[in-house]
Amino acid sequence: MGQASAQERVAHSSNGFAHVAAGLGAAAAGIALLISRPGPVAVVLTLLLFALTAWCWAGLYMLQPNQAALLMFFGSYRGTDRSEGLRWANPFFVATKLSVRARNFNSEKLKVNDLRGNPIEIAAAIVWRVEDTARASFDVENYEAYVLTQAEAAVRHLASRYAYDNLQVDEHGDGTHEITLRSGTEEVGAALRTELQARFAQAGIVVVDAKLTHLAYAPEIAGTMLRRQQAEAVVAARSKIVQGAVGMVELALKGLESRGLVELDDERKAAMVSNLLVVLCSDHDATPVVNTGTLYN
Repeated sequence: MGQASAQERVAHSSNGFAHVAAGLGAAAAGIALLISRPGPVAVVLTLLLFALTAWCWAGLYMLQPNQAALLMFFGSYRGTDRSEGLRWANPFFVATKLSVRARNFNSEKLKVNDLRGNPIEIAAAIVWRVEDTARASFDVENYEAYVLTQAEAAVRHLASRYAYDNLQVDEHGDGTHEITLRSGTEEVGAALRTELQARFAQAGIVVVDAKLTHLAYAPEIAGTMLRRQQAEAVVAARSKIVQGAVGMVELALKGLESRGLVELDDERKAAMVSNLLVVLCSDHDATPVVNTGTLYN
């Protein structure tokens, strides 16, 4: 059977300034008693008052904003104090301070394979803080090292779930609707935060934010993938141009026929379509040729 996880609970502490004043009052009373009524009884009472002063001052500790103190009594967890300022607890309690402020972690550039097996470089920035001080202290050996290790594992796993970029196009030259590391920034960031939170939960840590800060193909394939992306961009652009040209040719033929300006047989229509497509799809400016004869000569 697995050991039960620790749970943070509120520790009972009191205002430290009241105990400072009580300690000063006890010390002053002891000194006054010893001076006014010297004797064995006065010495004993003075020592007792000094012991009370030590008791009042020994349990003092100070907490800054967003700082907590775990109170331990001979190895037993007694609770966590999150109150700010000068506090007092049982002097036999050992107070271990722990910061609950937000912390930022920038992962190193990791070389991993994406969903399609392409080697890529990826890095992330993660903002986290301790939410459950008991879990962070007792359920893991070192919660800071735990965060570093689990964050690297989460980033590696995230990269293997998505492709770097969408390398497939449909019949219209548009990319298929696939979430990728490069295009799905919000979706990938949300998936990263979800996975990190699942991994950090054991240590009582909450993920405030997580985003990718570096994303690139590995150097050994970067040049090849760049040429591939350029080629696909050219193909997609050409597809758009051809679709537009076909629409314009169809509109021109229908306009001529509806207005009765000229009657063309199938051969002349084919020639006109060919000429218009060459003009509209060419990379260079068209060079017009003036026909001084008839359409058939």
